[in-house]
Amino acid sequence: MSASGSASAIPRRPLGKTGEEVSLLCLGGAHIGGKKLTADEAIRLIHAAINAGVTFMDNAWEYNDGESERRMGAALAQDGYRDRVFLMTKNCAHDRKADHSMAKLEESLSRLRTDFLDLWQIHEVTWDDDPDRIFAPGGAAEAMLKAKEQGKVRHVGFTGHRSPAIFKRMLDQGFPWDTLQMPINALDAHFRSFEQEILPIAREQNIGVIGMKSLADGHIFEGTDLSAREALAYALSQPIATLCSGIDSLAILEQNVAVARGFEPLPQPELDAILAKTARAAAEGRFEPFKTTRDYEGNEARREHGLPIRAA
Repeated sequence: MSASGSASAIPRRPLGKTGEEVSLLCLGGAHIGGKKLTADEAIRLIHAAINAGVTFMDNAWEYNDGESERRMGAALAQDGYRDRVFLMTKNCAHDRKADHSMAKLEESLSRLRTDFLDLWQIHEVTWDDDPDRIFAPGGAAEAMLKAKEQGKVRHVGFTGHRSPAIFKRMLDQGFPWDTLQMPINALDAHFRSFEQEILPIAREQNIGVIGMKSLADGHIFEGTDLSAREALAYALSQPIATLCSGIDSLAILEQNVAVARGFEPLPQPELDAILAKTARAAAEGRFEPFKTTRDYEGNEARREHGLPIRAA
């Protein structure tokens, strides 16, 4: 397999038309604020990731009710770590109130202890009416441009995990997206495939792609006999800028860094073999429940759409 565990550096790839080069691995923010880690452990993990070359930081203001941002802010405020990273967080509001989004941005900046974000993305564009609401007068898209004009964010994008059709509507608006974030895994290629339907559009528009859910939230191991190394290598072999990875321990960090160091995309026969292993399990989306259920939507989106709020 072409994934290398040598001591060579984690590769960097261009982030679309931004002029930035970012690390092939991105540290996912959701796990950083969870109960498995204390605040001190989370800070040590963030520092270890950066020191290993994982310098793209992911977050969102609703992750663990802001605790993920608070912990990341505390880590980045030490010893010049902020200057070493590409920092992204997300706007979880899709409503027609740009001032709401801007107020939430200020809260994120405060928790992250920074004056600006390298990237601000609209979080979880997963509902059929999201594009209409985001692009309505005073909606989240307006806030993204305002924040960019004010110098509070350098680049803007959006994320989602449910439907390529919704992404196509977002990309048809003529809006100056810099990035998008979407599932990239060996199951996705067979069902409602972001890889097949959205990657070509992103390449055409020169939008930087951030992959996520490379292990399908762990479900890939229920439906297939793929190893974590195979699953990660498949995702890293796609034409993406970086892969956002949920990391909640030094052991997982070391595992993922070992795959990413000196990584070269897998040859096509190896990719084909992985896809052959996953075709049957992937057929109906059973092991990608973020595409087929509403179990993965955050509480802000649930409030906006009248769903019960999930307990912390």
